[in-house]
Amino acid sequence: MGQLEFWTILAGLGIFLFGMYTLEESIRLLTGPSFKQLIKRFTGSRVKGLLTGIVSTAALQSSSAVSLMVLAFVGAGLMTLANAIAVMVGSNIGTTLTAWIVAVFGFKIKIDTFALPMIGAGGLGMIFLARFPRYLQISRLLIGIGFLFHGLDMMKTSVEDLSAGLNLADLPYTGIWFYLLLGILMTALMQASAATIALVLAGLHSGIIDFESGAVMVIGANIGTTITILLGSIGGTTAKKQAAFSHVAFNAMSAILALLLLPVLLWFILDVVGLARNGVLGIALFHTLFNCLGAVLFLPFLQSFTGVLNRIYPDSTMALSRFIQKTSVDVKEAASVAFRNEVLNQLFLSVFYICHKYSLETSRQLEKDYPAELVTYGGLGELHGEIFRFYSGIPAERTEQESAAMDAALRASRSIMNSTRNLRELLSDVQELEADSVDLKRESAKALKERLLSIRNMVERVYSNPDKPTLIEELDDLFTEIEREDHSFIASLSRAVRNEEITEEDVTAMLMINRLFTQSCRMLVLSMKGLVHFHPAYIVSPDI
Repeated sequence: MGQLEFWTILAGLGIFLFGMYTLEESIRLLTGPSFKQLIKRFTGSRVKGLLTGIVSTAALQSSSAVSLMVLAFVGAGLMTLANAIAVMVGSNIGTTLTAWIVAVFGFKIKIDTFALPMIGAGGLGMIFLARFPRYLQISRLLIGIGFLFHGLDMMKTSVEDLSAGLNLADLPYTGIWFYLLLGILMTALMQASAATIALVLAGLHSGIIDFESGAVMVIGANIGTTITILLGSIGGTTAKKQAAFSHVAFNAMSAILALLLLPVLLWFILDVVGLARNGVLGIALFHTLFNCLGAVLFLPFLQSFTGVLNRIYPDSTMALSRFIQKTSVDVKEAASVAFRNEVLNQLFLSVFYICHKYSLETSRQLEKDYPAELVTYGGLGELHGEIFRFYSGIPAERTEQESAAMDAALRASRSIMNSTRNLRELLSDVQELEADSVDLKRESAKALKERLLSIRNMVERVYSNPDKPTLIEELDDLFTEIEREDHSFIASLSRAVRNEEITEEDVTAMLMINRLFTQSCRMLVLSMKGLVHFHPAYIVSPDI
């Protein structure tokens, strides 16, 4: 009989977890990019990040899914680390909704009256409505909810049968630490705190455990849920390690706080609120309460904590890429923004490199962040290769607008690299013109370098505020100016030939220099136009 009950509990647990997975997946497919847009838009402050984490996790029923999206957006430069941590703190609160749903519906209503009809309706819907994607996902949603509660009912019934022949006093280890470790281990093994809490509620409902033991198991479940993100951070980027550490730190701090205040919290829930006779609802309240208390204490020190994280996990690499190395291609929305931001980074670094080579003034802040010896032609070539490799890994399923934006960014990346190569090869020719005794040649070299200064100024404006409404007109004006300077250069050479100031051989060489120089400047301006024209409004401008 004991073996039979074990397999029944295990089957119920498996059905419960399958229901949760189906529910999460159907909600994700039904909502499409809306929750990703929510996370991108409403994370401008710690409070907004906290609320966004609560709402998105409560709706998606998966703190892991939200955390993965947050990590991707941090890597893409869409979100600061501090605000990302606030979202994950909010997701801890949002995930407590599951306990409320299970407590209210799973133990208040006869489950078979709605769980089995949902499974039946959902199954028939998946067969007969398979041609309609939205209705197919609604059918999966019904199946997910049905299986979730059917699995809960199996666990509850099995635990009730088990409790009839079990004396709690016979158990050798029933202290507080035993239940804490049990909650941690169960959640770590199942990688789902909701399943542990469902078992706790079933045990509490059947009298196998008392309220204090159940509360301590819930604390353990909160600690055990960090195992998933810790495993995901192994061998990952600095941003992933920082986020994983913050998740562990917050959950551990909340757990310590809950254990220290356990007598007070139990008194408040059982005596003040009056849930002594409804322990199932009491556990749901306890789960929400200690996560909220942890958030209240944690958030004011978030900025200081971020500084600690940067010291514990410093970004030791001096790679030129700033965004794509921290972003997974699996989250398409984040990957496309990281790709665009990286091309902007490539543009800025390339012009910085060229200006440094031509002995032109560059941004002091950039020189501090990227020493001149780091920004080499070889390094820029590697960055260009990284950008293309990242682009190749982004899922091909995207809208026409997304494809146009990414293709424009890819063309820009190629043009930036070509321009950098051309201007690098022209350096010695320009230096010869500067050193020549003929005034026209020296003036021509000066004019070419002034064009580079105009390009540099525009690049800094585009990089610092790529969604500025007037940039397209400014770029058009710059393009017109480059064409005018090109014609002026040719006209000056024509006059010099007529006046016999330079030889025909010199004219040919200078025309070739001007043609390649002008072509490179054109490519840079057109690259900026492509990046600006298709630039998403939600992009976060990188700090220079």
